[in-house]
Amino acid sequence: MRAEEALTLRSTNPSPISSRVFLLVLDSVGVGAAPDAADYGDEGSNTMGHIDEAVGGLVLEHLGRLGIGNVVDLAGTPPAATPLGAFGTMAEASAGKDSVTGHWELAGVILARPFPTFPYGFPHEVIAGFERRIGRGSLGNVAGSGTEIIESLGEESRTSGRPIVYTSADSVFQVAAHVESVPVVQLHDWCAKARAMLTGDVEVGRVIARPFAGSAGAFFRTPDRRDFAVLPPAPTVLDAARAAGLPTTAVGKVGDLFSGRGIGRNLPAKGNEACLAALASLILEEPDPAGSLVFANLVDFDTLFGHRNDPAGYAGALREFDAALGRLLEALRPGDVLFVTADHGNDPTTPSTDHSRELVPILAVGHRVPSGLDVGRRQTFADVAATIARLLSLSLSLELPPVGTAFL
Repeated sequence: MRAEEALTLRSTNPSPISSRVFLLVLDSVGVGAAPDAADYGDEGSNTMGHIDEAVGGLVLEHLGRLGIGNVVDLAGTPPAATPLGAFGTMAEASAGKDSVTGHWELAGVILARPFPTFPYGFPHEVIAGFERRIGRGSLGNVAGSGTEIIESLGEESRTSGRPIVYTSADSVFQVAAHVESVPVVQLHDWCAKARAMLTGDVEVGRVIARPFAGSAGAFFRTPDRRDFAVLPPAPTVLDAARAAGLPTTAVGKVGDLFSGRGIGRNLPAKGNEACLAALASLILEEPDPAGSLVFANLVDFDTLFGHRNDPAGYAGALREFDAALGRLLEALRPGDVLFVTADHGNDPTTPSTDHSRELVPILAVGHRVPSGLDVGRRQTFADVAATIARLLSLSLSLELPPVGTAFL
């Protein structure tokens, strides 16, 4: 892609080729180990392929029509003779395998180095600084599964009012507290304080508020999770669309992952069902004549099933999504383009409960997307941003060299 074709924060054509673009991220739905998976300890990971094996065949009619069986071997969903649109896979160019990095790269920003991780917990000065800011002590400061940590420390946190601080293999500073002792608004305020504090060598990708409820032995997370991400270091395709005067909408956790930047309307729906309902309502809206961009995330695959090593539950969620996808495809208007992809993997059949460095699918259907177009193995998720920019007649000029090559 020539530099003059890559993304400047302006419109280069008052008549976009496509009136509306919908970018849908199936959180953690990877399709096989990335070429550098061994560097991350993830050799052999294959989220969709191993789920298919675990349940004896994953039947996905509508994803199959789009070509999912053409990019990953699924006993239950064979390759389509002619997929409805474009299909292929993408490798991540950025260092890391977290949601922030994946979403930013989909939007056109490649990170040269990963966010810091803390496999042995955070330094003493970080925890002490956090405790000073919130006016009380904390529990935990460990790396591990959030559900297990809440189960082991939840009762002490509930009775003492002390939050649980923990992390994982991802670059996250997670703060869990029981809603009876720490109101959700207060927990969110504490996490905002942590976000402002964590800079420099300890600038994690996300601070995550994890409110929970229930009693000992039966604690459960509430839907009031909130992510506090750092700002992208460079303009994204969302910024480009906004600068060109196009409406931009975020659905699910996307608004948090971009800290609201480049987003005109934020619909922070919780869970797959609510996010799919929001997406369906957006498709049914009257199109803006100038065009628009909707960026949505379906988080349940990752949080409810990938991190909990639940292949059967993951398979059920994929089947439920597939049924909803059929309805979304029927609702698309002339001029619409729908992209379906992922941000990383999270293979629930491995001993790890963390994200996996995997290839992700890229499926596209709609206006002027040729049927059966094999786009091959893309070398960066940023090809999605470049393609969206071309469809909406945008260009993105970064201070960094232009990234991404349009495949439509």
